[in-house]
Amino acid sequence: QVQVVESGGGLVQPGGSLRLSCAVSGSIFTIYDMGWYRQTPGKWRELVAAITSGNTNYADSVKGRFTISRDNAKNTVSLQMNNLKPEDTAVYYCNVNSSDSYYPYGNDYWGQGTQVTVSS
Repeated sequence: QVQVVESGGGLVQPGGSLRLSCAVSGSIFTIYDMGWYRQTPGKWRELVAAITSGNTNYADSVKGRFTISRDNAKNTVSLQMNNLKPEDTAVYYCNVNSSDSYYPYGNDYWGQGTQVTVSS
């Protein structure tokens, strides 16, 4: 089994910063893509940022403010969020596509989510 655990959410004022972290553990063979999604009530879960072995991809709404990074040695992915806006308020989910003993050709795994609230 593969476990995905997020941390780092919380309450921050507009213009502030937060850093989300995600740790992946378990019987992992290879981690392919890693990413962060977010969801607000009544809306679809949307991609915020994703990172493969060499490329990054960002939603237009966060370009220039958020930075995704990964540490392959530690099986972690982080999201540095700067200049936060009230519209960034959401539950943020870590997503990992990896191969493991149960899914040798790859499978998507999700964390439990962490709340980010941007409010004065």
